[in-house]
Amino acid sequence: MLMRDTITSLRYRYWPDHLLGEILSKRWTETAIPVILLLIVGFAFSRSIDNFLSPASLADTARQAGEIGFIALGLALVVIVGGIDLSVGSIFALTDFCALYLLDVAGWPVPAVVIATLLCGAMLGAINGILVGYLRLRAFITTLITLIIYRSAYDLLIQRYSNAIASAFPDIPSWDFIGAGSVLGIPTVALAYIVIAIFGHIFMTRLRPGWHITAIGGSRRSAYNSGIPVRRTIALCYVASGALTSVGALFFASRLGTVGGDIGVGLEVIVLTATVLGGITLGGGKGSVAKSAVGVLIVLLITNGLTTMNARGGVNRMALAGILLVAAMVDIRWQKNRTRIISKVYVAPTYHELPPPPPTEIGQGGPFEQNDKLRDVEAIGLGRIEAPEDVILDRHDNLYAGSRHGDIMRFLAPDYQKMEVFAHIGGQPLGMAFDREDNLYVCIGGMGLYRIKPDGTVEKATDETNRSMRSVNDDSRLRLADDLDITDDGLIFFSEATVRYEMDEWPIDGLEARGNGRIISYDTKTGTTRTELRGLKFPNGICVASDGQSILFAETFGCSIKRYWFAGPKKGAVEVVMDNLPGYPDNINLASDGNYWLALVGMRSPALDLAWKMPGFRRRMAKRVPVDEWLFPNINTGCVVKFNEQGKIVESLWDLHGENHPMITSMREHRGYLYLGGILNNRIGRYKLDKADPNFVQYDKRWGKAS
Repeated sequence: MLMRDTITSLRYRYWPDHLLGEILSKRWTETAIPVILLLIVGFAFSRSIDNFLSPASLADTARQAGEIGFIALGLALVVIVGGIDLSVGSIFALTDFCALYLLDVAGWPVPAVVIATLLCGAMLGAINGILVGYLRLRAFITTLITLIIYRSAYDLLIQRYSNAIASAFPDIPSWDFIGAGSVLGIPTVALAYIVIAIFGHIFMTRLRPGWHITAIGGSRRSAYNSGIPVRRTIALCYVASGALTSVGALFFASRLGTVGGDIGVGLEVIVLTATVLGGITLGGGKGSVAKSAVGVLIVLLITNGLTTMNARGGVNRMALAGILLVAAMVDIRWQKNRTRIISKVYVAPTYHELPPPPPTEIGQGGPFEQNDKLRDVEAIGLGRIEAPEDVILDRHDNLYAGSRHGDIMRFLAPDYQKMEVFAHIGGQPLGMAFDREDNLYVCIGGMGLYRIKPDGTVEKATDETNRSMRSVNDDSRLRLADDLDITDDGLIFFSEATVRYEMDEWPIDGLEARGNGRIISYDTKTGTTRTELRGLKFPNGICVASDGQSILFAETFGCSIKRYWFAGPKKGAVEVVMDNLPGYPDNINLASDGNYWLALVGMRSPALDLAWKMPGFRRRMAKRVPVDEWLFPNINTGCVVKFNEQGKIVESLWDLHGENHPMITSMREHRGYLYLGGILNNRIGRYKLDKADPNFVQYDKRWGKAS
């Protein structure tokens, strides 16, 4: 038995299956696969063809990549928004003709030619945009028709003007620089593409219109119901596609100066293949500039490689068509199964062994022996408040608690019958603490640490910290800030229960029992945030110890209380204060006699203790059983204990039948009473303490305020 447990522990602790889920869930992994394919293609042709990757060859490839890259960027926008544009080859040909006609026949200056060509491309794209976006015609058949119309117009125009264009030999340095110039050895078209690509990346990932495009591609109806101008956005994507195609045509025209009959023929296949190969989903809603660029490079390396090997044009087109077919099949299958694959490997429970808990049964004796002292708890705000996870009182005896509706509620002293909204935050308020200036700091699940001024003004303190360079998961954003306390010097310590899951997913983190949590500090003087401790199993309650140099924190699923020294001779050290608790610890606060109050949010059970040692069982449970039927701590039996600096239990308070205060996540001693909070309750409890200082006000004790 011991050997089996040891093997299980080692397997789930060191085998990196949870890292696989982390990696597959990242958006960059979708780009990584095309990049790997690009490297393979480049390596294969470099081994087969001499000088395939020589500087001259790379410069020529960069010019072609820039020209086609602009077209691919435009098509990527259209595909991401949920459409398709088969007319890009014909638009490319027409705008190429427009540029050369205006320059060689009409004699326009280069700046005017550039502007007119861009307007021509935008106008041709606008026709598609109006038909698809506003008239809601099918994108495939519509752009197929405009492909034929635009190509026919091009054929008619070159029959009349091709000789005049071919006989012209303009000697214009600025025009030559556009097509054949370079800066520091980098072709002009490549530099222009890099600039536009960087803007495109910022546009798609950081600006609201880019988010709108992705939202429309993901679900057009939902985007419409959210107030996004769907038709206008779709139309503008086609306009942008036409304009970007004309940019590629401008560079092509200035480089070659030709209007042959095969200009743009098959270009839509090349660009569409590049789009799909880059990993942009044909169904819409997903894609990036990087994917478009990688896809273009793959296609160009393949076509140039085949051309260098003297393959006929038909072979090139057949190869591209075959690649497009395979890429489309992979795209469909991957998008269909990716979520299923991630769901199988992302949730990765680990081996977690707890020793047998201390006895709590009546008659067994011991510091945790059950009683019914909380039987007479008075209910405040019964049925008027929901999910008061933490409670706190100010120096005027007013009572504050969070609500699941995103409000901080205030109950006015002395009878706490009148309730008002002190501040609206929008997220789930969790731990709270006052500072010297009466500012109320609040940990908000999914949002971070916020500050509420005495007048109710809400300000963000911090919502991110330093990222761990060794972590696959980007843990710079605060996902589940939980509880906090403030030192005399204005340093705020707060817990983040998990860096993997959001507020509504925290039960999964408990199911895993991995060290996904951390302790973070925020300096109110400098505004800096840094991570103090990592690898904790759902860290929860935080309390600055009486020595002023350390904090006590609860490791909920470790069933322990630990001390972290942030100052003094033991700075940086962590020591266990209490281990093997009979329940799962939550918030910690000062008591009037110098000891500490601790809430046990749920009680351990033999079945759950056994399940902690069975990661495979817990993984199957997560896949096959609804969350509300998972094995879970007994959260219907409320318990509060008092312990001293050495971790010895001084007193315990129970509500055996779970009637008056069925679940306890926090408690706060104030003027001889203990105020109780519970995240699954609809009330705040108040319990009269027999032996307590009736003048004790935690706010005054900490900050030296007069009552």
